[in-house]
Parts: sequence; structure tokens; C-alpha cells
Amino acid sequence: MRDSLQQGSELLSAIAAGLPQPAIMIGTNERILAMSPTAVEHFGDASLGRHFFTVLRNPDVIEAVGQVLRGGTPRKTRFAISDHAQDTVFKMSCAPLPLERGHGAMVSLEDTSSIEAMGQMRRDFVANVSHELRTPLTAILGFIETLRGPARDDAVARDRFLETMEKEAGRMNRLVMDLLSLSRVESEERVRPKTRTDLVEILRSVSLSLRPLAEAADVRMDLALNAQSAPIMGDQDQVMQVFTNLAENAIKYGGAGGRVRFELDRIDRDPMLRGPAWEATIVDYGAGIDAIHLHRLTERFYRVDGHRSRELGGTGLGLAIVKHIVNRHRGRLKIESELGKGSRFSVVIAAV
Repeated sequence: MRDSLQQGSELLSAIAAGLPQPAIMIGTNERILAMSPTAVEHFGDASLGRHFFTVLRNPDVIEAVGQVLRGGTPRKTRFAISDHAQDTVFKMSCAPLPLERGHGAMVSLEDTSSIEAMGQMRRDFVANVSHELRTPLTAILGFIETLRGPARDDAVARDRFLETMEKEAGRMNRLVMDLLSLSRVESEERVRPKTRTDLVEILRSVSLSLRPLAEAADVRMDLALNAQSAPIMGDQDQVMQVFTNLAENAIKYGGAGGRVRFELDRIDRDPMLRGPAWEATIVDYGAGIDAIHLHRLTERFYRVDGHRSRELGGTGLGLAIVKHIVNRHRGRLKIESELGKGSRFSVVIAAV
């Protein structure tokens, strides 16, 4: 009998070792008989032989396992565990486990953290878009109502309201265009560009197109391009959009320094790209950004100063678009900033 029990235990251990997902096998005595390698990663190898209460510390899970051990009917539930760094959400399935002396329970876990995170991101995205559109729409509707009523015959008020309505409509148009651009960039993110383009030409073109904006903001643009040409494999329109967005931000938010600088340098061997690369940088000498904001700058709708960004026509999507385009080009975006000393936004792309 002892040999039979030992063989049964060895068989359960062998089966558990071959399971790719977290799985826990519980005996008739309510103690853990075997665990898959991924379950050991989550709960520790010291869990073997312990009562399942002390390992699966969740009321819903304990109740579900108890019902299976008592009645043999499969159960499902959801629970989360935390390792102080992040929460992991599981969908748990518990089924009877035939054993020599009755039946135990087989607990299998499916990690649904990424699915739930994506769902939350979609909900946040819809909420943010709704919020961004609600304000200008409310303003426009309010002005229309006023123009139809008290200000019907007031020419001065009518001109003032129409000017504000035009501004709010432009804001909604920019938001819709950025949303369409972001959607298009995300859909193409896994498709590597197959055309050849030149970073020198792109940077010069961007500086030329933004000269009126810079002059209006009393900002001087300097070019320090340490190359006559900088060939890369890239979508020219998208790469131009990257540096247009970065340079516009530098002029609008860093323009207090009076100067924006375009830099381009060759890297003989970039450790992450494992080969030669070009590093193109947009530098401003303005107020800078507090370090606590840097890691969130590429999030959709994240703004360091929401009121000022909206006043300057920002949609909160520019850097998110930049991030996805850079990802598509298998490059990387580096952001460095210090309060009072300006900011540096660098894009590193493999050279050809």
C-alpha cells in the first residue's frame, strides 16, 4: 500500500511538473500534494504538504475548493494576489482529482492580469476622450444658446462668441485628428518600415515648417547636425511627425528659454540596437519637467500642466503617438529634464 501511495504521489508530481500554467493538487486530507513550476513561483516550494487554507488565502477560493472536496462538483472563481510590486489576477478552476482513497481537488489558475489591464485601459481611454470632448462641446452649445437668446442682436458679443466657438471647434478637430493618427500608428506598430529615408532632411524640413510658430513665440531654432546625411529605414511621414511633435512641444512649453536646438549624432554601436545608430535630439532651455512626471509623459492624455496644455492647443496625445512610431521603427525614446534647466527628447534609430 505504501509503495502504491508513493507511486501515486510521484505520478502527481510528474503530471504537475509538465503543466505550463499554475496548478495545485490537493489531497483528501486537504493538504497540497503537488504543484506545477509556475505555481511554485507564485506560492513558494514550502507550500508542499501544507493545508491549502494557509496557501490559498482567499475566502472565495477556500470555499470553492472546500465544495469540490466535499461534493465533487467543479467550481470557478476569481481572485488576486500581490507581491508588493504588482497585483496578479487569476481565474481559478477547481475540479475533482481522483485518488486511491477518494477524491481530492485540482486547482488550475489562469493569469488574466493583462486582459483586465487592457479592459481598464479601454475604459480609461473612453472616459478621457469623453472628458476632452465634453468641455468644448458644452462651451459651444452654451454660446449657441446665448446667441439665439440674449445676444441675438449684440454684434460685439456675437463676434466674441464666434471667435471662442471657432477655438473650441479647432480643439475638437485636433483631438479627433490625433485620435485617428494614434489609431493608425497603433495598427501599424508591428509592421517594420521597408523604405529608406534621411534624418538630416527630415530635421531640416521640420525646422523650416515650424519657423513661423517659433517666430511667433520669439524662439530661435538652432541646428547642430553632425552629419551630411543620416540614412535609416523608416516611414518618412511618421518620422517627420515624431520630430514635429517634439519640436512643437519644445517651442510651446520650453520656449521660455528663447531657444530650441536640433541635434544629430552618430553612435558607432548602440548596446540595445546592437549596431550603429543615429541619435536625434530636440533640446529646449525652458522651465524643465519635474522628475516625478518623466515616466508618465508618453501616457495618453497625461499632462504635466493640464490647464496650460489645453490653452496652448495640446491634446495630450502627442507623446503617445511619438512612442508608438518609435516602437514601430524599433528605436527608443529617451527623455531627460531638470527643473530650471530645460529638457532633452532623444530618438535613437538604427543606421543603415
